[in-house]
Amino acid sequence: MAKYSRTAGDKVEKTMDEMKQGKLKSGRSGKTVTNPKQAIAIGLSEARKEGAKVPEKSSGPSRGRSKRSAPKKSASKRSAAKKSSGRSASRATAPRKTASKAASRGRGASRSGGRSKSSSGGRSRSSSRSKSSQ
Repeated sequence: MAKYSRTAGDKVEKTMDEMKQGKLKSGRSGKTVTNPKQAIAIGLSEARKEGAKVPEKSSGPSRGRSKRSAPKKSASKRSAAKKSSGRSASRATAPRKTASKAASRGRGASRSGGRSKSSSGGRSRSSSRSKSSQ
């Protein structure tokens, strides 16, 4: 005995043709369907609504999700792995440059890469430095 009726097969065939022509749209969003599997699902859904012989949707997990996940690590193992995978102790405590040090060098606290918005193209800064150092 067949799983699917002839009308269900015809409906799927029509939806596949619509997809190939670029006329098949998805239900809610109205976007064009390009995936053949999605077109088959739409065709079967429409056949189901019309009362054609189509098996019910499986309510369980889909095929791709049937694999069992790996057991979770215990809290002690996670903390041990976290401690060992970080930076070395010397690099973790190294001092970082702050905005005040950058400002004392004349670059400003902003992250503009040392570029000013003056019309002279940055020449005024270098001349002002030479004047202040003399």
